[in-house]
Amino acid sequence: MGLDNRVALVTGAAKGIGFAIAERLARDGARVTLADVNAELAGISAEKLVKGGFEAYGVGADVSRLPEVKDMIGRTVDRFGQLDIVVNNAGILRSTRLEEIAPEEWDLVLAVNLRSVFLVSQQAIPHLKKSAAPRIINMSSNSGRMGGFESSVSYAASKGGVIALTYALAGQLAKFKITVNAICPGTTDTDILKDYTPEARERLRQRIPLGRLGVPADIAAAASYLAASESGFVTGLMLDINGGMYFG
Repeated sequence: MGLDNRVALVTGAAKGIGFAIAERLARDGARVTLADVNAELAGISAEKLVKGGFEAYGVGADVSRLPEVKDMIGRTVDRFGQLDIVVNNAGILRSTRLEEIAPEEWDLVLAVNLRSVFLVSQQAIPHLKKSAAPRIINMSSNSGRMGGFESSVSYAASKGGVIALTYALAGQLAKFKITVNAICPGTTDTDILKDYTPEARERLRQRIPLGRLGVPADIAAAASYLAASESGFVTGLMLDINGGMYFG
């Protein structure tokens, strides 16, 4: 599924799932902006793709802050001349027990995981309206589907919010032919699990019927499909990539 002559913006793209998605879209032919709160690492990761022969650009941005979102999108369009695909991947995970979650932690998780999806999507709309095949792809989670097993309720709430926001955006943007879908990964083996104990990781693995944790490439393949022209009649979809741990 080729993405030639199209421009993609991937948030939280310096490593993990975000980088895997950026790399897959680049291999499919897209020119890609890799945005991350860690500007230095975003640049390093973009340079890896450039060295591989792809067109990539690293941008630092805290996507929970409107001025930085506007700057990130503006720099992408200035660099590549257009914007066709937005992947709202940036997110943080906490495993704090319910009784111990401070309001500040709740607000941070909701800002990074949910507010950012709204801000980036909203600011991208004027550019996506000009695209022949505009796409918004949001990153939810198995936790957003059914509450999760080991993750904090703040994470589950934020990812459930992404699902509701995806439905709302899909309905309101359909008249502009902008498709809006979400990927709901199960437990995926990335640095986001660094706060989990080996015991917690094993409990999660045992809940997966296919017997393994997900890997970033699993999610990147789903993003590739949702970004492609072949998926132009798909909108409002929650695509579960979880090894069978949840059947929606």
